[in-house]
Amino acid sequence: MLWALLVVFLVLFVALPLVGIAAWALVSAAVAGLVIGALARLVVPGTRGLGILPTILLGLVGSVVGGFIGNHLLGVGGLLTVLLEVGVAAVAVALFAGHRRELAARDGRYAVGRR
Repeated sequence: MLWALLVVFLVLFVALPLVGIAAWALVSAAVAGLVIGALARLVVPGTRGLGILPTILLGLVGSVVGGFIGNHLLGVGGLLTVLLEVGVAAVAVALFAGHRRELAARDGRYAVGRR
């Protein structure tokens, strides 16, 4: 009886909170990626033709790399780290969009100078 009570307490007070924290981390990372990716798309001029999934993924990459640079390498925090995150994500968006255009031009789907 005591073991069953111990298992119930472990599930309720250890396992479920850990699952909740992990789920919250995934949801907040996706939201942060979407926001940072959207800000990065605003910073990069021109049309990109990116969908929501590449925007979220590039925003996540920019957020993680920019946050690491800001917090660990440069030792700055707050607004400067957020600006670094957006900047890194903007560079990632520009590189990804340029790579897609280059591949499309190589395949003949994108004719330069024609509309």
